[in-house]
Amino acid sequence: MSKLIKPYGDKLNDGMVQLSFTLPVKADLAEEAAKSLALKMGLADPHTVYHKDIGEGFTFVVVYGKSTHSVDVSKLKITKVVEEWMGLDEVNEFAKKNFKRKIVVVGACIESDAHTVGIDAILNMKGFSGDYGFERYSAFKVYNMGAQVPCEELIKKAKEVILISQIVTQQNIHLHNLTKLIDMIEAEELREKFLVIVGGPSINNKFAKELGYDAGFGRGTLPSHVATYLVKKVLSRIGKAKSKRKAVKKI
Repeated sequence: MSKLIKPYGDKLNDGMVQLSFTLPVKADLAEEAAKSLALKMGLADPHTVYHKDIGEGFTFVVVYGKSTHSVDVSKLKITKVVEEWMGLDEVNEFAKKNFKRKIVVVGACIESDAHTVGIDAILNMKGFSGDYGFERYSAFKVYNMGAQVPCEELIKKAKEVILISQIVTQQNIHLHNLTKLIDMIEAEELREKFLVIVGGPSINNKFAKELGYDAGFGRGTLPSHVATYLVKKVLSRIGKAKSKRKAVKKI
């Protein structure tokens, strides 16, 4: 059944949206230029409600307008990484029940990426937002390789789980880095050996899977979210591996 929606402002589906951006013109031109751009973006009745000269011929503007487009949410598909999340104690108990060893996790920011905030938030004992990192989990043995790690070095260090943090760039350098890692793993015929996860502020699960990763985590992800996915996925992979071995024996 079709369900069309528009942005919500004062009334349901009134289409009201707010845009903010910077224009390379002085304030006297910015107001009209912003309205013209908003019209070309498909907004009806746009008006500039705020503008500020930020120096050197640049102006910051805020524009209100009505969206002329709607979205049929009944046709949208969402790929959830995990249906229900577990906390630290639950993950540790799950791992203790299903594994006879610790799961080895190697994390890094690869190639040119020097932003370690994300990988540190997931792996370091402190974690963030009151959610402890992997180093505090008894289920994991963690190696945090830090920033600007060549793909070759990461693959040599990895044993079972590879966790990548990557910042999306305007020059699409992240695409090169992420694709390079997967290509190298596949070239060495190691893809089935590793569980490969990528995270970052602008990463999502759909994007990660399209690049060949097992899962992707974006903004708002907590260490326990990744930990839940990880232990469940490792258990699933172990089960599939056992089934394959049994099938081979029967043959």
